[in-house]
Amino acid sequence: MSSVALVFDDEGAGPPLIILHGLFGSARNWQSHARALAAQYRVISVDQRNHGRSPHTGRMGISRMAADLARLIERLGLREVTLLGHSMGGKTAMTLALQSTADIARLVLVDIAPMAYPDQHSALIKALLAMPVDGMTRRQQADESLAESVDDHTLRQFLLQNLQVGASGGAWRINLPTLLASMPALTGALPVPSGARFAGPTQVIRGELSDRVTDAWPPAFRALFPQLSVYTVAGAGHWPHAEAPASFKACLEQALRA
Repeated sequence: MSSVALVFDDEGAGPPLIILHGLFGSARNWQSHARALAAQYRVISVDQRNHGRSPHTGRMGISRMAADLARLIERLGLREVTLLGHSMGGKTAMTLALQSTADIARLVLVDIAPMAYPDQHSALIKALLAMPVDGMTRRQQADESLAESVDDHTLRQFLLQNLQVGASGGAWRINLPTLLASMPALTGALPVPSGARFAGPTQVIRGELSDRVTDAWPPAFRALFPQLSVYTVAGAGHWPHAEAPASFKACLEQALRA
């Protein structure tokens, strides 16, 4: 399987910790947490394929993103790596850890489980594709256009972080057509063999108001990750690191010490 060379930010010194953003995200979404972690870790924040500064390709899927991550770890010569992954990034982290193709010491998964999920994203991608961004020179134009199909102001601002606007018009930093075509692979179950297990510490930090990690799932979770611990960020949804950053940081510090 072909991999791509991921673009990443690298700061701090100490044990390696790689941050993997979720769908529609990028490394810059994690800048404040990366800076705090860099006091104790070598923090490598990546843009996954078809996101941010990393290559845009016609192929997408969790296995391919895990291969990209394995290539990065090998390229940097990293050992005993901690993977911190949110949502889609958590699926990437879990898949690589279960494949045992890299030296992974610990997983910290943010509001994601090794399960198949309903497709909640295709409608958003279609709304973004329908926007006439070529003629947009101001972000306000984009917000007004997207508001016709996306009511949530906070969600619109998150999505529009991926739009680059200027005097010559707008352009997306994410590969929308490939993301749309790849949604079944991104929302499906983890692409790992039967009987796979990761024996290292696995911490899940979930949002109290999110339905992505439920109380009913730990038995299936533990079959893959026997050293599982779950932390809950009160009052937060699917983006606890952004919605309740102080509480999330406290949970993260506890998870990394466990």
